[in-house]
Amino acid sequence: MKQINIYILACAMLCTIVACKKQLDVKNPNLPTPDNARTESGIVSLAQGGIYVNGFRNLKLGDGIFGLFWSGAIGFHEMMADVVQAEAANGYINQLSTPDKVILDNGTTVLNPNSPNTQKAMLRLVNTNANQGNNPVYYEWGFMYNMINACNAVLEIVESVPFASDAAAKKATVQAWAYYWKGFAYARVGSLYYAGLIENTSRTTNPTYVSKEQVIAESNNNLDKAAAALSSITSVTGYNEILAKIIPSFNQVGKGGVLTTDMWKHCINTLKARNILVNTPAASMTAAQWNEILALTNNGILSTDKVFTGRSNATGDFLAASNGTVAARTQGTTAGINTYKLSERFVMEFKTGDKRFANNIKQTAAWIGNSDRGNSFNTRYTLIDGGAGFSNVVVYSNTAVGGQELFLAGQYEENELMKAEALINTNQVETGLARIDAVRAYQGAGLAAVSGAGLTLLQAKEELRRERRVALPFIGLSFYDARRFGIINPLSEGGGRKGVVLVAPTSGAVNTNATIEYNYLDYWDVPDTELAYNTPASGSAPVKNPK
Repeated sequence: MKQINIYILACAMLCTIVACKKQLDVKNPNLPTPDNARTESGIVSLAQGGIYVNGFRNLKLGDGIFGLFWSGAIGFHEMMADVVQAEAANGYINQLSTPDKVILDNGTTVLNPNSPNTQKAMLRLVNTNANQGNNPVYYEWGFMYNMINACNAVLEIVESVPFASDAAAKKATVQAWAYYWKGFAYARVGSLYYAGLIENTSRTTNPTYVSKEQVIAESNNNLDKAAAALSSITSVTGYNEILAKIIPSFNQVGKGGVLTTDMWKHCINTLKARNILVNTPAASMTAAQWNEILALTNNGILSTDKVFTGRSNATGDFLAASNGTVAARTQGTTAGINTYKLSERFVMEFKTGDKRFANNIKQTAAWIGNSDRGNSFNTRYTLIDGGAGFSNVVVYSNTAVGGQELFLAGQYEENELMKAEALINTNQVETGLARIDAVRAYQGAGLAAVSGAGLTLLQAKEELRRERRVALPFIGLSFYDARRFGIINPLSEGGGRKGVVLVAPTSGAVNTNATIEYNYLDYWDVPDTELAYNTPASGSAPVKNPK
């Protein structure tokens, strides 16, 4: 990780000195010294800044149009899942979400206007070291290896920190923090890239690339280490004290806060279940895998649990209120005016009478973008900032300071929907449908129950697919579903979508029976920005997806 380790220094130091000194007391995770990290306050700052700043906020190169991790890298996922779309060409993001072709109701075929640079071809064309900030392949890799490097530094330094009291509990809490976020980071790398690196020492270069499966195994390994560290804690006082300092106070509201060790273990189990689910094609899942997901989610995040969340504050130390999330960049008074355009295919997932639709989505005049930049991004809809005021109904976007609650690494709804899917696929359809009903009730959907309605297995699976789209948007899970359900595959392989709503690229006519062939790349190649500085060693796994 030579290149990433070089540039992260300036980012972390700048944030410490200027924007973050009051809220995120960030130390430099790449050059820790006895003076700035080998104290209790120093290791707290290092642990905090390594995640919230180095892992989620600061990158050497970025783009102000789509933003950084939670609005940019996560936005890439939501675009490829056809939850949002983009017209802007910054970082080629419009091409990320341009299908190979759409077929209108009248049979007219509209090809990708960037042809022959289809999405697959574009990702290969722009994946060069010279592009860096204009290369979408670069972002998630850069952020997650920044986070891994910082966590390694925390684990190395915490061994020599003289804690004032409850030393064993405080040390184990810091270790659990570092291992947990390493597990999270490896999960995101292994769930998007065809190969990766396993790094266990800060500021070092490992030239041996391993398969995505090995990266996911390393994610689980670190999550297990986090759980073991939590199990070793005997002093609740020391644990609570150190965790309350690591998590910024503005993130300790709502569902965010100081988790008990059991709540944290629930988060670990939910992430491990996700690792299985999102990296296995739905058609290839085995009974053993479904049962493993059931075992994990049965001890996963509960509706009453605190979890890891993010919010904005007045100085935007972690998230900018106006544009720090995908949802914030999708809301507006009229359709199409923000960076991301709310997809017609996302809107059509809502069932009639769903209060989540009424509280969050506004229909306006159709926005028609430049047809030479895409064939599917026109839309009539936008997100309502702060919601429409329905009581006890989930709000997707809120640009008021501290208004948006962003789930960083798992939530109750995700856990329950994974459980529901496992139940449905293990001949427990009614029990699985009841979990879908529970999620809808939790989010205030106001829909009639589907359990007990006599649904077939195929109908139950469709309820699950739609509910995951509606209940878990804008947080970087939707593309995984499009991939595992085969939607991104060519039509000839059973992929794509038929019978969808699409606003015609030039005329603006609303089509209700259109066909879309996405044909997107399922796992991305390793960024050339990494390969240029870290040539694969002999015996490395392939770094380019053969598709």
